[in-house]
Amino acid sequence: MKHHKYKRGYFVPPTKSLEWSEKEYIEKAPIWCSVDLRDGNQALITPMSLAEKIEFFKLLVQIGFKEIEVGFPAASQTEYQFLRTLVEENLIPDDVSVQVLTQAREHIIKKTFEALEGCKNAIVHVYNSTSLVQREQVFGKSKQEIKNIAIQGAKLLKDFAEQTRGNFRFEYSPESFTGTEIDYALEVCNAVIDVFAPTKEQKVIINLPATVEMSLPHIYASQVEYMSKNLNQRENVLISLHPHNDRGCGVADAELGLLAGADRIEGTLFGNGERTGNVDIITLALNLCLHGVDSGLDFSNLPHICDIYERITKMRVYERQPYAGKLVFAAFSGSHQDAIAKGMTYRKEHDLSHWNVPYLPIDPQDVGRIYESDVIRINSQSGKGGIAYILHHHYGFDLPPKFRESLSYYVKNISDNMQKELLPQDICDIFYKDFVNVNTPIAISKFHFETKEDLFVVHLTLENNGRTSDLSARGNGRLDAVANALREHLKLDFDILDYREHSLKEGSSSQAVAYIHITYAKEQYFGVGLHTDIITASIQALVSAINIILKQEGK
Repeated sequence: MKHHKYKRGYFVPPTKSLEWSEKEYIEKAPIWCSVDLRDGNQALITPMSLAEKIEFFKLLVQIGFKEIEVGFPAASQTEYQFLRTLVEENLIPDDVSVQVLTQAREHIIKKTFEALEGCKNAIVHVYNSTSLVQREQVFGKSKQEIKNIAIQGAKLLKDFAEQTRGNFRFEYSPESFTGTEIDYALEVCNAVIDVFAPTKEQKVIINLPATVEMSLPHIYASQVEYMSKNLNQRENVLISLHPHNDRGCGVADAELGLLAGADRIEGTLFGNGERTGNVDIITLALNLCLHGVDSGLDFSNLPHICDIYERITKMRVYERQPYAGKLVFAAFSGSHQDAIAKGMTYRKEHDLSHWNVPYLPIDPQDVGRIYESDVIRINSQSGKGGIAYILHHHYGFDLPPKFRESLSYYVKNISDNMQKELLPQDICDIFYKDFVNVNTPIAISKFHFETKEDLFVVHLTLENNGRTSDLSARGNGRLDAVANALREHLKLDFDILDYREHSLKEGSSSQAVAYIHITYAKEQYFGVGLHTDIITASIQALVSAINIILKQEGK
């Protein structure tokens, strides 16, 4: 690693500010501002459509956000039209303020206020970059010239706000704050505050973004604390933070920044955003909940939020994402499983009012999850979820819902007859023996396909109780052709209701597993095929299901 080419690019305050380090926890929730529809949207491979933006906006309102950045109206017609749609169709609740972003340039500010005409409550967020690197390399301007841009932008906001119908508040960001000399950042922000002339009733927002995360979180906290102590009219200023996650410390930056005096957080759901992303508001809010502080946001149904987020953004919520990931409450260690099971029993027996279970910092049910650990013991009273969980987490099988239900009754009946608990290996043995690659009484020893007139033709050799038959049939697909051949030869009038497949593990040597769901004589049957080749696996699944039928009928 070429570590010699890097040097610290941040600036520490001229005086030490470490009072934040004496605080134990964050005592109250900040003002939350979602920037999913602007900062998050611009980071998507395919930005949201107008309809998707409206749906996402409604989700954010439902969660409880009172400030939502909806875009950069002067940047594109879609951004402009989205804001106009929100205003003209009265989609913005009276207690919600939309926020818009603009550069400190007159024609852009003018276009922004045109889009805001008639908006009941809006925050106009103006910014310009103040960092040493940008001043030298991008703009080629002096400190005074950069400060003048900020001052002029603030004046333009006030002028256009007076000419536009609506209720407007102002926000200013010294973009790339973390790469700006702190005393100079303070000088620029104070100049802007003087222009805005905030009051107790009409406070101004000064946003201190970690546009690029450069330092350890405690340095950012010290920067925030220094600004908080030295900003003009501090009692009329809301300090906002906009942490990015370049060093993977966005949540820590936000939390320490709140301890240091910040009043407000800008972030996104699941941390979506440019490069490594913005700060994850879900994590921040539930971290507060973990300490008994009401965040003011409703994340009681995270699976629902995940579904909407993944569908609209085409992004994936990582399985280990704090609180929201599908595996964050699953324990794979035996000792963890035992401790969790005992902790849940203890909690029930002692009727505890506060949550305190080993290895589970919060109750999964509080975020819409069902309590599950790997300590799942199967007997005649077990449900389909436990059996499917074992087959999936221990052996990699992801059964379709209908199959899970059918298999649960099958396994529970065996447990009931044996009058014993079934261990994971017992369940796996039953599953393999009775459903996977079942090759009696029939088996397909070989097959090949050809295409004729857009149809697949199969030629196969069938072994049936020691008798060999060569069969051929056509179908819309390979599996359909094999099914037609077996229907005709075996005189079985069955229908394929569902077919699914997946890989048991990653890599070229992985096995493919196929599940088939068929109906025959008004009864439902399932089969599983396992093979390195997915076509072979699908045929094995069909043969397995048919063999279950044949055995049941005594053929």
